[in-house]
Amino acid sequence: PSVGLFWRAPAPGAPPFVEIGGPVAAGDTVAIVEVMKLMNHVTAPVSGTVTAVLPENGEAVEFGQVLVVIDPGE
Repeated sequence: PSVGLFWRAPAPGAPPFVEIGGPVAAGDTVAIVEVMKLMNHVTAPVSGTVTAVLPENGEAVEFGQVLVVIDPGE
């Protein structure tokens, strides 16, 4: 586990993978964490509604840190 950089979109200027209030399906990519120039896709563990994206774009994040909060609803 290493510190990486959090990216909300696949490329600069591209729309973010998810928006707060938007739907997400289990397995959808919600962000990318870049570690040593390797882009690791972060996927949603459940389907639901995105209620928060905690790190800022480009912010350093650590192993185990909560990145995106999803409300699975019912």
